Amino acid sequence: MSVYGLRMGAAHSLQTLNSTEAAAAVLHPLRLRLLQALAEPDSATGLARKLGLPRQKLNYHLHELEKAGLLREVEKRVKGNCIERIVQATARYYVVAPGTLGGLGPTPETLQDQFSSAYLVAAASRAIDDLHWLRQQADAAGKTLATLTLESEVRFADPAARKAFTDEVTAAFSRIAAKHNNPEAKGGRAFRLMLGAWPQTPKDRT
Repeated sequence: MSVYGLRMGAAHSLQTLNSTEAAAAVLHPLRLRLLQALAEPDSATGLARKLGLPRQKLNYHLHELEKAGLLREVEKRVKGNCIERIVQATARYYVVAPGTLGGLGPTPETLQDQFSSAYLVAAASRAIDDLHWLRQQADAAGKTLATLTLESEVRFADPAARKAFTDEVTAAFSRIAAKHNNPEAKGGRAFRLMLGAWPQTPKDRT
C-alpha cells in the first residue's frame, strides 16, 4: 500500500480550472501545444521559432491563455527598442473542475447505487471540486493544505472474493470512521473521507 501526503504551496504542478472560459481556452488544440511548450519560460519569438508558426497568430492565443489565467509573466527583456515578455504556464498539469458544468456535473446525492461506476465518478468529481476550493482558501491564507491518499492493488480470484472484500472493507471503514469521529469536539475540523476502487487498466493502453 502506498500513502501519499500532499503539501501544496503557492506554485502548483497541478491547476484546477473552474470556469468555462478557462476550460475552453485550454482545450483549444493550438493552446494545448503552447501550454506544453511553456512548461519552461519562453517568449513569443522563441515559441514561433520552435513551433514554426507566425508570431502574430501566437500572440493572439498567448493573450487568450493569459486572460484565462493559464500563463504568467516571469520577466521582461530589453532588446534594442523592444521589450520582450517571457511567459510560463501557471502549472505543469491541468484538470477541469466538474463544478464548471453546473447542473450537468454529477454529484453523489443525485445517484443512488453506491456500487455503480457513475457513483464513483460523482464522488471523485466532488473530491476535485472540494480540493480546488480548499486550495484556494489555503493559498489565500498562506497555509499548506493537508491531504492523504491511500492507494493499493488487489487481484480477486472471482466475484465471490470481490464481494467478501467489499463487505469487509465496508465494515472496517464504518467501524474506524465511527471510532475516530467526534462531532462534539470543540475546535475540531471535519474531513471528508473516500475510499475508491476500480479495475486496473493495462500499462500499454492508448
